[in-house]
Amino acid sequence: MPKMKTHKGSIKRFRVSAGGKIKRAQAGKRHLNSGKPASRKRNLRHTIVDSHAIARKYIPHMAGNG
Repeated sequence: MPKMKTHKGSIKRFRVSAGGKIKRAQAGKRHLNSGKPASRKRNLRHTIVDSHAIARKYIPHMAGNG
């Protein structure tokens, strides 16, 4: 079997914390911002920490193991 390739899209979007959780930016702030309230855009600045099963499936792909 050949080696598994690292998923480059996951590396660009996610970071793995020391505790094994995934940090990511929130969606919805790239375009069409003029109609959104300032409070909503301000809250979208913060990063999100995901620890559930859907997020954890990306960790092996980022290392090239999965």
